[in-house]
This record gives sequence, structure tokens and C-alpha cells, in this order.
Amino acid sequence: MSSRKSAVATLLCAGLLSAGAAHAEVSGSITLTSDYLFRGLSQTDEKPALQGGVEWAHDSGFYAGAWGSSISWLSDSDPDISSQLELDGYVGFRGDFGDSGFGYDVGAVHYWYPGSYPAGFNKADTTELYAGVSWNILSAKYSYAVTDLFGIPDSDGSSNLDVAVGWEFAPSWTLNGAVGKQWVAGSAGTATYAFWSAGVGKSFDNGFDIALNFNDNDLIGPDDTITLAVTKSF
Repeated sequence: MSSRKSAVATLLCAGLLSAGAAHAEVSGSITLTSDYLFRGLSQTDEKPALQGGVEWAHDSGFYAGAWGSSISWLSDSDPDISSQLELDGYVGFRGDFGDSGFGYDVGAVHYWYPGSYPAGFNKADTTELYAGVSWNILSAKYSYAVTDLFGIPDSDGSSNLDVAVGWEFAPSWTLNGAVGKQWVAGSAGTATYAFWSAGVGKSFDNGFDIALNFNDNDLIGPDDTITLAVTKSF
């Protein structure tokens, strides 16, 4: 196990052990989506993906979790790569600024892509630090890569900013919108791009949610995509 993976695993275990008998809860979800979009880019060549995650949250604000999804972008780029899975581990702390209505969220996430790779390949495994704020229906999140960004050589220091809105315009119905920009550090800086999405979601009392979104980015080519996702929370 690499030092970065070991550090993430240690943080996860430490957080869970520190809870003791204190109040905490575990939640999770399973999702089937028509396309896995990450920062405006398809991770599955515009094909369906199965996803799932689990999170442990302590009353103090500390949380830790894991999330995974089927992918194909690595093997699509090189047939000698066997990776078909993304596994993410994260730890963080969230809370409110008193009674102001503003919330905050800070933490770290490690993206891991298990599989076999050809000799000399710069693996896509990535670690980011993040900080976010929220107020009413608005939220923003800034992420900073402390490693190379998803396999791009010498791209540590890359960053991403997402700004989102979620408005419940009717009971259990939500309009969602988001804009973001990915800055790529180093010689690959020309890969910097913007992305956005807009959609509608419906929640049901049985724990199911349905989301329909339009997604696009400013990269050259026909990248606009409509996605449909069904999620079961537990």
C-alpha cells in the first residue's frame, strides 16, 4: 500500500475509533446512472455506471466515508490498463458558523483506481484537500490537488471550484444548477476548462430519488450530455 493510501486508511480508522460510545450514525446510498460525469467529463464513455457509498458521521461534525463507481476512462485510453473501478476514501469536519445560517465543510479525499498498468504509466490515483461553504440554497467548494491530478504528469497544485444551487420549488421537487472550473497546473495548463449542469430531482418517501440533468463543458467537441440517475438511500 502506498504512503498516501496508508495515510487515508489510518485517518479513517482513527476517526471511527475516536467515536467510542458517542453519538454517531451511518448512512449510505446505491445509484444507477446513465453516465458517470465528474467535473463535466464522462468517466464511462457515456455508458451507465453503478455507484455506492457509505458514510459515518459524528455529532461533533467529524465524518469519514467511502464511495465507489464503475469506470472505463482509463482502459479506454490504453487497452493495457485493467482498471474498471474508482474507489474514494474521505475524512472531514462540517458544521455551522453559529446561528448565521452559513455552514462549512473541510476535509481530504483520495481517489484510488485499482488495477494493472503498463510500466512507466503515471497512475491516476489522486489526493485532494477541500473546503466548502453553504448558505440557504447556495454552496461552493474549492479543491486542491496535493498529488498529480488523475495521472497528468507534474500537475500537483491543480485546483477546482464548484458553485451550486439547489432550490426545492415544491415538496420533494428540486431544481439544481452548478458551474465549475478545473485548473490544471504545470505544462498541461492548457487543459484547464469550465463545466456546468442544470436539472431537476424528485425524492420519494421510500428513500428513492430520481435526477435528470443536462451537462456540458467548454472543451472542443460535442460534450453536452443528458443523464438520468436513480438513487436508493439507506
